[in-house]
Amino acid sequence: MKPIPAVHVPLLRSIQTTSSSRSRALGILPDHRIRDLANAGMIDPFVEAQKRQGMISYGLSSYGYDARVAEDFRIFTNVDSAIVDPKEFSNASFVERQTDVCTIPPNSFALARTVEYFRIPRDVLVVCVGKSTYARCGIIVNVTPLEPEWEGHVTLEFSNTTPLPAKIYANEGACQFLFFQGDEACETSYADRSGKYMGQTGVTLPRL
Repeated sequence: MKPIPAVHVPLLRSIQTTSSSRSRALGILPDHRIRDLANAGMIDPFVEAQKRQGMISYGLSSYGYDARVAEDFRIFTNVDSAIVDPKEFSNASFVERQTDVCTIPPNSFALARTVEYFRIPRDVLVVCVGKSTYARCGIIVNVTPLEPEWEGHVTLEFSNTTPLPAKIYANEGACQFLFFQGDEACETSYADRSGKYMGQTGVTLPRL
């Protein structure tokens, strides 16, 4: 795995530090402010223009960023009759695949991760929504919010809700992240409380 380059962390403490000439905007961030933060290290690698020709689109959009799914997958299986227990998660619950195209069995589930590494500013919360291309095929992407000052690769959860096998295409768009700025920085960030998924790389399994 390619090492994640270091960034100048103070640049990401607050959105205000990235553009002193602009007034502080609240609510969802538009493309130009996402670009400012990405150039300061919030999204790495960052694709400024939407890529869509012959593929599921990814890159910067009007009010969000469409992230890609990497080639590492964990596909749930019942071969060993394992029980999925979030408190005692077993490696027997899934099989590992590294592939350009992941096929999820009918009514099954797979874990993956983003190509991009995220570093979230202290006054920003990030929410993930699905891609219409996958949603219209019965493939649902689930991601919990990216909290202030969290960083890492985002673990993606793909559910195949159909009675048929479904394909996921690596290095193409998987989901869209929406960036919301608070009216002031939070009192306690994810980094402050040493969150258990801080700095995760690769596909990360449940932790207690």
